[in-house]
Amino acid sequence: MSTVKEIELALASLSVQDLQVVRDWLDDFIEDQLEVSDEFKAKIEWAQTEIAQGIHSRVRTPQSGQ
Repeated sequence: MSTVKEIELALASLSVQDLQVVRDWLDDFIEDQLEVSDEFKAKIEWAQTEIAQGIHSRVRTPQSGQ
């Protein structure tokens, strides 16, 4: 039996509360594995600077009828 299948079987026996704990852990684990590019970091830093300076270049306005 594959490890994935064993995990699936084990998860099927957990309570909803325990499944939520596993899900939260898995979300954190996957997020930690992702790499953020230098370009993306620079964009985030620039956006933070604009916000701190009160510059809001992308403001959405509600459309009528929605």
